[in-house]
Amino acid sequence: MRLVTVDERSVGQRLDNFLLRELKGVPKTHVYRIIRSGEVRVDKARAGADTRLEEGQVVRVPPVRMAEAPDEAAVAAVPAREFPVLFEDEQLLVIDKPAGVAVHGGSGVSFGVIEQLRRARPQAKFLELVHRLDKETSGLLLLAKKRSALTALQDQFRQRETGKTYAALVIGDWPARKKVIDVALHKYLTAEGERRVRAVPGDDEDGRRSISLVRVAARYAGFSLLDVTIKTGRTHQIRVHLSHEGHPIVGDEKYGDFALNKALAAGRAVAGARFDRMFLHARRLAFDHPVSGARIELEAPLPPECETLLAQLTPATAA
Repeated sequence: MRLVTVDERSVGQRLDNFLLRELKGVPKTHVYRIIRSGEVRVDKARAGADTRLEEGQVVRVPPVRMAEAPDEAAVAAVPAREFPVLFEDEQLLVIDKPAGVAVHGGSGVSFGVIEQLRRARPQAKFLELVHRLDKETSGLLLLAKKRSALTALQDQFRQRETGKTYAALVIGDWPARKKVIDVALHKYLTAEGERRVRAVPGDDEDGRRSISLVRVAARYAGFSLLDVTIKTGRTHQIRVHLSHEGHPIVGDEKYGDFALNKALAAGRAVAGARFDRMFLHARRLAFDHPVSGARIELEAPLPPECETLLAQLTPATAA
C-alpha cells in the first residue's frame, strides 16, 4: 500500500486518470474495480472515479498485481544522463534542467529527467521529483534522495514556504505599475486531449486563485525581461498570466505569438539570433533544508541561448 500526495501537476485530474498513471501496466478494468470496492481512499474517504483531486490530498493506492512485467527493452533504451548539479548532499539534489527535456516520462514522452538520472545513478536507492517544470522551461529542479526529505520538501511547497522566481522575456513594454497578477486559472483538455489553462473570473466555480508577482529586470525595444515570483503553483501559471495581460512569453508555443515565434526561430525577427525555445527559466529557488533547517538559496544562470538573444536586443532608451 502506498500513500501518494497530490502535487500541483495533478491538481484537477480525475482520480481514475491519476491511478492509471500511478499503476502503469494495470488494466483499466482493475483500476475501476478497486475504486468501486473502496480500496482507494482520498484523505481516508471513499471517492468516485470522477473525483477531481486537489493539491495536498493524500491518495491511498492499494497493492495490486501488475498485468505485465516492465518492458526490459524499453527500460534499457533510457539513456543514462547527468545534468548540471547546483547542490547535492545525502538528502537532496538540485539540477539545472535544460529546455526541451521533460521531467518524467508519460503523455507521449518515453522518458525524462528522472528516468535518465536513475539510469545514471544505479546505486541510488531513492530518487524522486519534489516538484515539476514544464518541458519547455529550463532551470532549477529539486529532487529528493530520501523519502523523509521528499515529504518535508513537498510540505514546504504546499505551504508556500519556498521561493521560486523565473526569468521571462515577454513581448512588449510591461507596465511598471503592474506588479501583482491575481487572476484565477482553470485547467481543461482540448478536443485533441491536450492540457491547456485559461484565465477565468475570480468567482468561476472551476477557477483556482493564482498569484504571480512581477518585477521588470530590463527593457528592450519591443520586449521586457521580467522576474516573476509565483505565490501559487498552478499549471502553466506564469505563461497564462503573462499572456492574459497582453504580454506573452517569447517562444511560447501554446499561449504566445505564433508568427513572432516562427520568425525568431528562423532568425528573421532579431538580427544575429535564432531562438527556437520558450524564454522561461527557473532562475532562483529558496527552501529550508529538510534536516538542518538551514535556508538554502540557489540561482541558475540564464542559458547561453537566452543570453545570446538578449545581447542582440536593443536596450530601451529612458523616457
